Amino acid sequence: MWANNEVGTVQPIAELVKIAHEYKTVFHSDAVQAVGCLEVHFQNTDLDAMTVSGHKVGGPQGIGALVVKRDIELTPLLHGGGQERDVRSGTLAAPSIAGFAAATTTAVSQSVSRAARLSSLRKDLVKRIQEQIPDVVLNGDAENRLPGNAHFSFKGCEGDALLMLLDAQGIECSTGSACSAGIPQPSHVLLAMGRDEITARASLRFSFGATSTPDDVDAVMQVLPAIVERAKRAGKPAVAK
Repeated sequence: MWANNEVGTVQPIAELVKIAHEYKTVFHSDAVQAVGCLEVHFQNTDLDAMTVSGHKVGGPQGIGALVVKRDIELTPLLHGGGQERDVRSGTLAAPSIAGFAAATTTAVSQSVSRAARLSSLRKDLVKRIQEQIPDVVLNGDAENRLPGNAHFSFKGCEGDALLMLLDAQGIECSTGSACSAGIPQPSHVLLAMGRDEITARASLRFSFGATSTPDDVDAVMQVLPAIVERAKRAGKPAVAK
């Protein structure tokens, strides 16, 4: 991944590509999270292949692209039906492709200004949460991360409890990536980073996007400290009398 979809950390892709190429290893990067948020240069990093997606840049769902160096040979998994003379797998989704191209062009042209705006919102949220909530842990690299991603572990809380309490206040956030929604397991990303299961289960991700404003940060901070305290009390074992 160019940038992790859960904790937001941006990986040193050019450095990793260089190491891989020293061992004559082909290098592919999932850049779905990065395009439109970061400066993504396929050629400058010397990548062999890169994946991008339409829905992450405001384009249609169900369309994406695999960017590949010309000297990389690919073997198709689907070769098309007999009526297609085995050379293509079906009719191209021309409207989706056009929408994807237009959305990508717009997102990339605005990526620098968008990153500056979202980074400002994210830094404000991180600062205020760290100031007002004891024992909170910021997951992922503090600076080298996606501009709109803030991921925390709230010690003594269950992430699902925080999620429901915040939802009741009109605050939308997540306990993990969309890919793992509905799975009652601690995040494999956090476990791989060395967090224990209890800390991993105490985590929330806040994401900023095109419509986010400073008022959203204020709305979170108006309710989050009290919600964290409530979740901590709910998680404490009952004392026998």
